[in-house]
Amino acid sequence: MNDVVPPGTELSARLVVTGAGGQVGRELLGLAPTCRAYTRSALDITDPAAVESALHPGDIVVNCAAYTAVDRAESDPEAAFAGNATGPAVLAAACTRVGARLLHLSTDYVFPGTASTPYEPGDPTGPATVYGRSKLAGERAVRENCPAAHIVRTAWVYRGTDSDFVATMRRLERERDTVNVVTDQIGSPTYAADLAAGLLELAGRPEAPAVLHATNSGRASWFEVARAVFAGIGADPDRVRPCTSADFPRPAPRPAYSVLSGAAWHDAGLTPLRPWESALTEALAETAR
Repeated sequence: MNDVVPPGTELSARLVVTGAGGQVGRELLGLAPTCRAYTRSALDITDPAAVESALHPGDIVVNCAAYTAVDRAESDPEAAFAGNATGPAVLAAACTRVGARLLHLSTDYVFPGTASTPYEPGDPTGPATVYGRSKLAGERAVRENCPAAHIVRTAWVYRGTDSDFVATMRRLERERDTVNVVTDQIGSPTYAADLAAGLLELAGRPEAPAVLHATNSGRASWFEVARAVFAGIGADPDRVRPCTSADFPRPAPRPAYSVLSGAAWHDAGLTPLRPWESALTEALAETAR
């Protein structure tokens, strides 16, 4: 992938993707191949001069750049806040100065993860990790510096490649007789391609609410997702064994409940993302080619 892709069609020409080397960024580039796409090495979003020189009036900026090392953030909060708070603040301020729109990608980790019903965009936040606090700080910086921006929270994103959960399950199916996966973390697995399509639709809807949630519909535990992966590739799902989060202690505690409500997205007239099961089926088929 090129660090910068020349502009082309009308919407794509006005589309700028930061963090284009990540899961959602790469899917956006696939859907809008003539957008101006910047990987981390091509554009440091914490650099005000570099950011402002990359933007033009009328641009629609989709910020996918983020520090996503959830566990490492616990011991390196400075890096987490630089990537997830300082960078978005710089980007938002630059968008306001040049007259560009901003769509900023955020996370379920801004919530405490203790709910039992899907989180709505206006529900109280309360992150339990450094990563979550840095992402919440980024949301606040975006709202302060670019009041017209859209913040889109998502969760459990995968492409089925590299080292995401789905790809890891495929690898472990080849390497192990059985795999232990937690049953006490509940969320909505979100196919990066579906999320990217939703973001492109939102790019054409400046009147939409300022804060939205976008995930594939439905809910599952990681255990259920792993079983679905095994079944989807023709392996025996009973090789996936249940365990709890206590069996896999991590520096950053994972939210027990990460389901985000898509009601506001639907009410805004945006196309709801399909059920996670059908999205996973397509992802597995794509990666099998």
